[in-house]
Amino acid sequence: MPRFAANLSMLFTEVPFLDRFERAAQAGFEAVEFLFPYAHTVEEIKERLDATGLQIVLHNLPAGDWDAGDRGIACDPQRVDEFRAGVAKAVTYAHALGVPQLNCLAGKAPAGVDAAVLRRTFVENLRFAAAALKMAKLRLLIEPINPFDIPGFYLNRTDQAIAILDEVGADNAFVQYDIYHAQRVEGELAATLQKNLARIAHVQLADNPGRNEPGSGEINYPFLFAHLDRIGYAGWVGCEYKPAQGTEAGLGWLEKLAGKKALAPA
Repeated sequence: MPRFAANLSMLFTEVPFLDRFERAAQAGFEAVEFLFPYAHTVEEIKERLDATGLQIVLHNLPAGDWDAGDRGIACDPQRVDEFRAGVAKAVTYAHALGVPQLNCLAGKAPAGVDAAVLRRTFVENLRFAAAALKMAKLRLLIEPINPFDIPGFYLNRTDQAIAILDEVGADNAFVQYDIYHAQRVEGELAATLQKNLARIAHVQLADNPGRNEPGSGEINYPFLFAHLDRIGYAGWVGCEYKPAQGTEAGLGWLEKLAGKKALAPA
């Protein structure tokens, strides 16, 4: 079965962010991921890692002003300097916390900007980020996101992400494949994972509709988990879903669908 990482931006939100590390460890997770670490110091987060034995397998580059509606700035030609400063900040955190890979959110396409300019900006920013991350021995990821949840998001499909990565031409740049987003945009989950396995460095999950726990919707997760094993996927699967009835109450899917028993909270 795949290895599962708790997404601390979506799970265990019943407690403050820094307390979620302990909750994840108590539930049996060995790894975590989250959107951003930047509201806390490296020292605060490292203290939680040391106390729990957890590892962080992913977080994002700075993505603009999230609370104001930004969902990334990598395709915005007016914010290149801000993007590049964010890369340096992310590398500092990742290096100190032992994070192997960073996700770059493309962002929503600014109104009135020519499509060629958007693509050129995104590609050039990714080349810059990939070079900076390679010097730090880190992988760079890009994530297609469905346009229903984030209207106007620039990167929506797996084939679009692969084409952009081909243009970037960096050997440390990969796709972050979110099963939920892919189901809403393109389907063909098993075939897409198998076809692009060498280009996918991280997988995330949630069911559809509702973006709740696996087993709550239309996606055949027992089949997909076995399929990931069959095709040799060796990365982590991030649990980036919205618990329907509270985090711990919803962890039964780990045993029912994936054969991994969640531990009872202390």
